[in-house]
Amino acid sequence: MAADLELSYKSASSLRALYLAGSVSATEVVKNTLARIDETNTDLNALTYVDAEGAIETARTCDIAIANSRKTGAELPPLCGIPVSVKELIEVGGMPCRYGSRTMSSHVPARDAPSVERLRASGAIIIGMTNTSEYGYRGYTDNMLNGLTRNPWDLARSPGGSSGGAVSSVAAGVTPIALGTDGGGSIRNPCGFTGLVGIKAQFGRVPIYPASATPTLAHVGPIARHADDAVRLLNVIAGPDFRDWTSLQPPIGDGNDSISQTRPLRIAYSPTFGYGKIEPEVFKVLNQAINLIQHDLGPIAVEENICQDESELFMAEFIGGCSARLGAKIEDCPNDIDPMLLKLVLAFRERSAASYTELLQRRYVLREHMRQFFDSWDVLLSPMTPCTAFKIGQRAPVGYENFRLWTFFAYPFNLTGYPAATLPCGFSTAGLPIGLQIIVPPQREKLLIELLMHFEKIFCCNNRRPSMIGSE
Repeated sequence: MAADLELSYKSASSLRALYLAGSVSATEVVKNTLARIDETNTDLNALTYVDAEGAIETARTCDIAIANSRKTGAELPPLCGIPVSVKELIEVGGMPCRYGSRTMSSHVPARDAPSVERLRASGAIIIGMTNTSEYGYRGYTDNMLNGLTRNPWDLARSPGGSSGGAVSSVAAGVTPIALGTDGGGSIRNPCGFTGLVGIKAQFGRVPIYPASATPTLAHVGPIARHADDAVRLLNVIAGPDFRDWTSLQPPIGDGNDSISQTRPLRIAYSPTFGYGKIEPEVFKVLNQAINLIQHDLGPIAVEENICQDESELFMAEFIGGCSARLGAKIEDCPNDIDPMLLKLVLAFRERSAASYTELLQRRYVLREHMRQFFDSWDVLLSPMTPCTAFKIGQRAPVGYENFRLWTFFAYPFNLTGYPAATLPCGFSTAGLPIGLQIIVPPQREKLLIELLMHFEKIFCCNNRRPSMIGSE
């Protein structure tokens, strides 16, 4: 059957209202989701595994709960009947979780990750698994096991990485929400390339188990077309879990953060951080967005030099984590490992202890520098990506090949663990999305969430759909 696109692009909040009104059933929504997968996945290669039978069975259970809620007034779980996908770096019991790697090609976990347990408890319907780069290390989504994923806004372009499968499917109207991971921008950058909302909360806010390949950098977080859906998903998955000792965080919302606090918000905007590069068209759209915010919230200061370029430090920590995860597989099955990842891991293993120690010391300096920066500012705004989505087959955007990393605006906040989010703020002349990033100091997600919801109303960008085959 052909998917009903109006139903495909409903938000999670809208679906919940339709369920409670008796206008549609969760089973109908899941069948529509499966039809949408059939229409799009050959082009996109977003989902690597689809559990159609399990999803329909869960939907029928949800329909019983929804009928009972309508009859008795019982409160529905927050995501009851909402289809969701899970990135193949997060373990779902009984579904293949291969980390985009031939070295994990037969891995089917027996139990759920904490975030997935919470999805199930919230009533969400897990449709399947989405594609990633191997262990999440690339800024685009391709691997030797599942192949490459395309961007629904332009099938000749990448959705970015490493949560490329998740963002591609959400932007194409497969599910309203998805669970992704962010070890250096892997939620935020792809969301920027596909016109979506993505949140990387405070480090440790969402528990991770089994441990990530990059345990000092990684986050699990929400991807959605609408800010309120992203926040709803974050509230479901956040909170401590004894299996992850870094997750001992207070609840989101503690404190008195608010846009309407007594004094005006101190907001800074940086177009390059002092070391990056941004395309003129992106710069123009971002400035228009900043002007809209200033008109609403008051003056915003332009700060050129935010921090030093610590891409070498970031790469060492990230690849060091991958090296630990791969272990002896580097020697035992090198042909099963992405050649570039293999090369980087081998180079890392040649690094001296002294040089690695010096890099780790620089991380402490960066953390202190950013702490002092946020003594003066409540919010930092920046581009999410320096350009719009780049072409399939490119390792980096044209003009950025000589940078160690082109993801200038994302990785500093994995190194510091600060809360950060992105949302669409405009489009290029070619119709490609452009994202704005919001960063706040530690433990201030309440403010981050308020700004995300407020800016979405100002920009009015999330009702535009990509023009790929089957979306008109």
